[in-house]
Amino acid sequence: MSFQQGLSGLNGAAKSLDVIGNNVANASTVGFKQSQTQFADMYANSMNRSGNSPVGIGVTVANVAQAFTQGNITSTNNPLDIAINGDGFFQLSASLTDSSPLYGRNGQFELDKNGYIINPSMNGAFLMGYAAGVTGGDPVRLQIDTSSIPATTTTTISTKVNLDSRLSVPTTTPFNAADPTSYNNSTGVTIYDSLGNPYSVQTYYVKNAPTGTPPTTTWDVYATVDGKTLVTTTGGTTPLKLGSMVFNSTGTLTSTLDSTGTAIASGQIPINLTTTGTNAGVVKAGGTFASNILLSYAGSTQTGSAFVNLAQSQNGMAPGTLSSFSIDKDGTIVGSYSNQQTKNLGSVVLVNFANPNGLQPLGNNLYQATAAAGSPLVGKPTTGTFGTLQARAVEDSNVDLTAELVNMIVAQRVYQANSQTIKVQDTVLQTLVSLR
Repeated sequence: MSFQQGLSGLNGAAKSLDVIGNNVANASTVGFKQSQTQFADMYANSMNRSGNSPVGIGVTVANVAQAFTQGNITSTNNPLDIAINGDGFFQLSASLTDSSPLYGRNGQFELDKNGYIINPSMNGAFLMGYAAGVTGGDPVRLQIDTSSIPATTTTTISTKVNLDSRLSVPTTTPFNAADPTSYNNSTGVTIYDSLGNPYSVQTYYVKNAPTGTPPTTTWDVYATVDGKTLVTTTGGTTPLKLGSMVFNSTGTLTSTLDSTGTAIASGQIPINLTTTGTNAGVVKAGGTFASNILLSYAGSTQTGSAFVNLAQSQNGMAPGTLSSFSIDKDGTIVGSYSNQQTKNLGSVVLVNFANPNGLQPLGNNLYQATAAAGSPLVGKPTTGTFGTLQARAVEDSNVDLTAELVNMIVAQRVYQANSQTIKVQDTVLQTLVSLR
């Protein structure tokens, strides 16, 4: 008489209830993957291998497999929360001194005091990725650079306008920024010196009478900086003509001239605000312009339609401090600065395995690679088989509570049924022993 079958059934049902209980307990754990108990029957080997239909000796727990299916994605208010939508794991490091790779799907990240991205629910593990400008190699611990962006001195201004050919030559001469009858139109742009000090540059356009056959039309360019008119001599009052634009009869810009009427080979009109320039006095104390600011009008036209400023840009900027950052779906960490600039601060990578079920759970939502999982494959999110990242979101546990509660009832009944087989075996044994 054997109690083996019933006892193994009780053990298997108890193990199944343990797994179900663990699933239910982690129904709210971010990134948790539910497990399933897998059973196998057991047979005793016959010494002479006789018998066609041997009786089994019970059941054994063959494996506890995790289901790495996608969990629901929930939005959060933390810019460093990251959800993986698709395949892949975050690569992490346990500490600054331990570089052994760990893996997980929990994306509840935050910054520590040194700017490293860590996950407190993973024992403070460090998120791994690539530093700014790096696209391959071994991942490193991601650290956000919170330093400011230095100021950049303006060296070029690009302006593209359409000048109205129907306008008359101004009736007032010479040019006077305070008198609208002395010019036809104007545009404005802000530039920056070496310290990031801003300057408001207003450029004015004065039409000259067409000349020649076919006719060409010249437009003179003047400027003010912070309301001060640029002049021809230091301390003087005569407005400085920066240069001129020359248009042919089809309205195409054919050449640009300097203040003396000489064609400029580069096609860029210079504005001299250097310390040796006539108009150096408009520069704020401490700031400098290392060279002439080149004013380009490439692409400008003269047509029989209203004046319009088609494009305006310059290459200087004020200093900026990091105000916020975001994570793109491809893992790029983009910093936004107070001067309206953005900067790549690094990128998050994903790791995939041929057999994720071969990973060894370590607790704290972490896994360790094993030979059964296969070699780790590191890649950029959105490429190949890797999923995409969603910032300000986390991946919920994939536990289905309804299914788990039903499984719990089934496991309970299985446990009861196996206890009944032991009870019957006990009754039969008792009857046998009672024979006289």
